[in-house]
Amino acid sequence: MNDRYSRQILFEEIGREGQKKLRDATILLIGCGALGASHAEMLARAGIGKLKIVDRDFVEFTNLQRQTLFKESDAIERLPKAIAAKDRLAEINSEVSVEAVVADVNNSNIESLIAGCDLVLDGTDNFQIRYLINDACVKQQKTWIYGAAVSSYGTTMTVIPGKTPCLRCIFDEMPDAGSAPTCDTAGVIMPIITSVSAIQIAETIKLLIGDEASLHGSLIQIDIWRNEWRKIKLAEPNPDCTTCGKHIFEFLDAESQEFSAVLCGRNAVQIAPPKPTTIDLKNLAANLVAVSEVKHNEYLVRFSANGHEITVFSDARAIIKGTDNPVEAKSLYARFIGS
Repeated sequence: MNDRYSRQILFEEIGREGQKKLRDATILLIGCGALGASHAEMLARAGIGKLKIVDRDFVEFTNLQRQTLFKESDAIERLPKAIAAKDRLAEINSEVSVEAVVADVNNSNIESLIAGCDLVLDGTDNFQIRYLINDACVKQQKTWIYGAAVSSYGTTMTVIPGKTPCLRCIFDEMPDAGSAPTCDTAGVIMPIITSVSAIQIAETIKLLIGDEASLHGSLIQIDIWRNEWRKIKLAEPNPDCTTCGKHIFEFLDAESQEFSAVLCGRNAVQIAPPKPTTIDLKNLAANLVAVSEVKHNEYLVRFSANGHEITVFSDARAIIKGTDNPVEAKSLYARFIGS
């Protein structure tokens, strides 16, 4: 082992043996936006052996204020975030193996994504996916670390199935749509991103080296602007919890994934096929030339139609900008991509 990690090894709680455990670990990172980008960079610099990064979106200029792995050229090229992250991490630490997965995490693929990973990190921006992660991790007895940040407020909690409460023990019902602020309605500042991410990564390292006694064991809530920090000590898992108590996995066992989803106040809708599929992007681009100017690369096709910008990925997902109406978005999908 070279001296790259010497200062981390000097930290006696980690040491040389702890560093070897980090090198042998595989982490699944779901979402590579603000929190996810911060997670990925810290883990790569710490010498985690393998990172599997899953994200459904592409880089935009509005991301650059807080999503530290990305640069202007990524936004110009509309690179998928997972791909851009992998490229940047290779420059940061070539010793780390990074697998980039451009996909929407849903009930048809989450268990296969989790397989073989030591721990799951939440870098998402919505509760629908977090409840799905919670279901899958409880079912597979896999530790995961919840984190969220918006405006100047953030929260995080470590979930160890069988030992700690799960997400649904604490939040029995998913918040109603529109009931909570988002980054696109309330904004977000970088200090809360790095604060929440730092706690999540510290917990990750403790778990990987086997130091569970040092875990914070709380639901942590922070308002970095108002200088407010609160730790709510976690009790035992709730035996009446739908997920970890009764082992009813409502989000994981849903018969079909939601076909459309409004994207976090972005005036955009994601449309996804009900079954896993692959689309020939080169052929699609050729077919769309008669409709409008088409830009494409090996990861996506982008074109405009009826005043909307439409981006199509190889898994047949599409992000349709210029509307928050799923019905309109489905209609455009059917017209230009297919039913």
